[in-house]
Amino acid sequence: MSGHNKWSTIKHKKGRADAKRGKLFTKIIREITVAARESGGDSDANPRLRAAVTAAKAANMPADNIKRAIQRGTGELPGTTYEEATFEGYGPGGVAVLLEILTDNRNRTTPEIRHLFSKHGGNLGESGCVSWLFTRKGSVLVPHSDALDEDTIMEAALEEGAEDLDTTDSDYYRITTAPEDLHRLKDALEERGIAVETADFTMEPSTTARLEGKPAAQMVRLMEAFDDHDDVQNVWANFDIDDDILASV
Repeated sequence: MSGHNKWSTIKHKKGRADAKRGKLFTKIIREITVAARESGGDSDANPRLRAAVTAAKAANMPADNIKRAIQRGTGELPGTTYEEATFEGYGPGGVAVLLEILTDNRNRTTPEIRHLFSKHGGNLGESGCVSWLFTRKGSVLVPHSDALDEDTIMEAALEEGAEDLDTTDSDYYRITTAPEDLHRLKDALEERGIAVETADFTMEPSTTARLEGKPAAQMVRLMEAFDDHDDVQNVWANFDIDDDILASV
């Protein structure tokens, strides 16, 4: 499993249990609202909205919260207008960092993101400086269970057209697919009786940068800082860091 996918899985585990759930709810609600505003409130016809609703359900968000977020996006309820932006830059050791932003004030968000980069040994870059290193993919997270062995999940993933299966995590299988196949794959796995915990979009790096010692610790703190920022919806990076450092967060 790549360093960033390890980070994503660790963040998911923490988000299920710790005090950051309120912040997670806020970010998911923003994503639901923007997705509904962009392409309508029918999740069956709106892949981005469907992924956001799936994330909300995985986080145990109440159905009323989801409904109101959709209604704010479609204009049935009043709500804040958010601007989408992509920020790019470099972390410690030249690690490529890509951020998806939803903000109601870009003039506030930009200097805050620049400050976080600088504080943790990185720098905000120009548009296009690292995005070429990343490819959009669909990612499905399946929890381990006594009823599901590695051969079974591998057979299902291959038969349903998945591109890759990662079995290195102790708690989850991670299946990667083309973004347009994400929801078809999720539905197909569930029809086979395989529980899917999350199904969302990710950005996979084509190369990785190995970090150790102080730069590795700085990179972890930078990722935590971005995760804690209200306007950062997603952050991806191409670092490769030892499991014991990642697990210490």
